[in-house]
Amino acid sequence: MIHEWHPEDAAFWARTGNRVANRNLAISIPALLLAFAVWMMFSAVTVSLPLVGFTFSTDQLFWLTALPGLSGATLRIFYSFVVPLFGGRRWTAIATASLLIPAVWLGFAVQDVSTPYWQFVAIAILCGFGGGNFASSMSNISFFYPKARQGFALGMNAGLGNLGVSATQFVIPLVITFGLFGAIAGGPQITAQGEALFLQNAGFIWVPFLLLCSVVAWFGMNDLSAARSSFAEQAVIFKRKHNWLMCWLYIGTFGSFIGFSAGFPMLIKTQFPDVNPMTYAFLGPLVGALMRSAGGWLADRLGGAVLTFWVFALMIAGVFGVLHFLPVDGSGGSFTGFLACFMALFVLTGIGNASTFRMIPVIFRTMRERESANADAAGKAAAMRQAGIESAAVIGFSSAIGAYGGFFIPKSYGSSIALTGGPEMALYGFIAFYATCLAITWWWYSRRGAEVPC
Repeated sequence: MIHEWHPEDAAFWARTGNRVANRNLAISIPALLLAFAVWMMFSAVTVSLPLVGFTFSTDQLFWLTALPGLSGATLRIFYSFVVPLFGGRRWTAIATASLLIPAVWLGFAVQDVSTPYWQFVAIAILCGFGGGNFASSMSNISFFYPKARQGFALGMNAGLGNLGVSATQFVIPLVITFGLFGAIAGGPQITAQGEALFLQNAGFIWVPFLLLCSVVAWFGMNDLSAARSSFAEQAVIFKRKHNWLMCWLYIGTFGSFIGFSAGFPMLIKTQFPDVNPMTYAFLGPLVGALMRSAGGWLADRLGGAVLTFWVFALMIAGVFGVLHFLPVDGSGGSFTGFLACFMALFVLTGIGNASTFRMIPVIFRTMRERESANADAAGKAAAMRQAGIESAAVIGFSSAIGAYGGFFIPKSYGSSIALTGGPEMALYGFIAFYATCLAITWWWYSRRGAEVPC
């Protein structure tokens, strides 16, 4: 436990803070990457389940890709507040180790085609542990860095952590093609074409890395006494208007990123059946994650609100582009155009993820500075401490609300296809939602005379 932590003190930061903060960030990133990999396992597994004999319907498969988003978002609500209660080091180690449960269970479940659907539902829900980890990880890292570097730190943690989505969609299609662990992990499943697949590797591949990361987090990270606070101190955010506004915007950025990531393979499979979805599925999450790191740097220099405004404007254009290139009644369309528009959407969500998180500490620091403008030095210091607590809580809580996009987007695809035969209805709904995000960003944060320019 570190009891003295003053990241805004330049001398302290140069002497001690920078080194300690960077070590904790270096451990946090791979732990978060593994969390995202486990969270999104079903996005890569569902397309292969019918090949080995599982007779689940298209809607059931979309449910399996959507449920981790639902459970992960719900868990994030609780995970948002745990770091100040239990400490970042202990919670990171425990939360990372908890991911072994769905990873190991999936490895056994896929080896028997008589495994009932409810078991896959349960595993998908438990994969939400990985989604929950994001809220606690981001909250934890926010305490280590000075405000001037939070855009960079949070962008690196989230951006490189988000690579877990791309990793799972790139690694799983590779490792299921051969007996990586030999006979110890079980035999292959045989497809109707006589091809041998080792679907158990989709879960087992993460086990050694999860064990290693849990141990390293336990012994290598730090708890900060400065980050400790009661739930009551954090719960004040529920009375803050800007908490709810930022939650709405983060649904539009991160919710889109994780929802598009979860639903992309199945969307390709249903709209372009001649295309192998796993050849391209990892590309979107990859560019989105990398652009989140770049987006943090851009937001530090250009301002979060201006960047967020243009992200939503261009996302509306991007969804119209997707609609233009979709096939109509099963014919026509252009996969190249469809893929290009989705790549642009992933780039924009990555930038928007960083720009919205850059806005949060600025908003709450500005509001508390205004309230303490006439206070003495002790009062100003207390206000800044409260701003840090509120910023961390809002970062965690908004990530929880935003993560519901991981459920609603793939489920919207499934429902739209079931009701109308295509995903167009869902996509028009996304356009309408992005328009509200554009208006909120302009009115409260980016226009001249906005309530909180950031």
